[in-house]
Amino acid sequence: MTDAHDTAADSPLRTTGGAPPDDGGTGGTSASRAAEPVPLLEPREGIPPVIADADGLAAVVAAFAAGTGPVAVDAERASGYRYGQSAYLVQLRREGAGSALIDPVACPDLSALGEAIADAEWVLHAATQDLPCLREIGMVPGRIFDTELAGRLAGFPRVGLGAMVESVLGYVLEKGHSAVDWSTRPLPEPWLRYAALDVELLVDLRDALEKELERQGKLEWALQEFDAIASAPPPAPRKDPWRRTSGMHKVRRRRQLAVVRELWEARDRIARRRDVSPGKVLGDAAIVEAALALPANVHALTALSGFGNRMGRRQLEQWQAAVDRARALPESALPLPGQAVAGPPPPRAWADKDPAAAARLSAARAAVSARAEELRMPQENLIAPDTVRRVCWTPPGTVDAASVGDALAAHGARPWQVEQVTPLLVAALAAGS
Repeated sequence: MTDAHDTAADSPLRTTGGAPPDDGGTGGTSASRAAEPVPLLEPREGIPPVIADADGLAAVVAAFAAGTGPVAVDAERASGYRYGQSAYLVQLRREGAGSALIDPVACPDLSALGEAIADAEWVLHAATQDLPCLREIGMVPGRIFDTELAGRLAGFPRVGLGAMVESVLGYVLEKGHSAVDWSTRPLPEPWLRYAALDVELLVDLRDALEKELERQGKLEWALQEFDAIASAPPPAPRKDPWRRTSGMHKVRRRRQLAVVRELWEARDRIARRRDVSPGKVLGDAAIVEAALALPANVHALTALSGFGNRMGRRQLEQWQAAVDRARALPESALPLPGQAVAGPPPPRAWADKDPAAAARLSAARAAVSARAEELRMPQENLIAPDTVRRVCWTPPGTVDAASVGDALAAHGARPWQVEQVTPLLVAALAAGS
């Protein structure tokens, strides 16, 4: 059995591959650019069996507890097919343990596995996407390494897993099954092969990116970012989630807003009960169409786009009932337009509300943009745009490095961000005052 940390002679990794060049990470080395990427078609030890019972899970727990080094972790969801964002397959790989595929529907409690690898570093790609569904099944990391975020900080122009594996390691991952319905049972073999390959080289990618971040002097920055992700509490439920219906900008009257709310909530109840994606129950465009038209009866509703002949009478009646509930509400119960926003107003309104704040924001944005370009990373990774807006809208009473640094930290900026951004904002706040 070989795995991710075998010698170069036995490893499938290309020795010609490598980290980005000194120009800040816009591709592989000249040697890797000259060589053709190699398709990665099969996991090293073949496709592992899907673990779907207690005995199989116990064996995986023991194997991964005995393994060494970081643990590659990935999860597949059924977005667009099922209600919510639950995991329908969990993939792992660790030196000494090989790869494992686990069915979290059959094994819904993976807390024993999470505890077995709790002391290890978990390597994920786009960790914030997978951590919520992993937490649901009892897997909570203490330390992580996010290869997507590492790629952003290192200046790679494309940070999808396939693009990163190709540019750094010289291998091509087949990505044709990324949007399939992972709640399907049994899972087809090609899907399982794809899933196993997603963790096949993840630790190797991590090791290469760590070296590149260290070369650029950004490794400590990345570690602070990873710690922030791992220690972040679960997000609070979103207030008035119906306001995020696509096309809401067309809905302006309070009665119409009430129709969106009633239809959205009715759709959500049905989708939850049927365990299907809300969009498969009723599209956002149909909800907005009904809100704008305010149909008086089922006949009028049927004439609207999204409520045509394919919809049964009973379905039409339930949607019309939601519209009728909104039509019957007293004025005092209608939702208000817009949403109460904590913090500063939208930047487009600053010039009228507070010209000095608008000037501060303009100067700060320009400075942050220039610094991000120097560091070859996206501006939003250098500092969250919302943090810049808040500090510019309500600057500290005394504009100096200590007070501005404290303000940035209070809004969640990490120490490396405070160090990089504080001088920029001190100058911008002083120029705009």
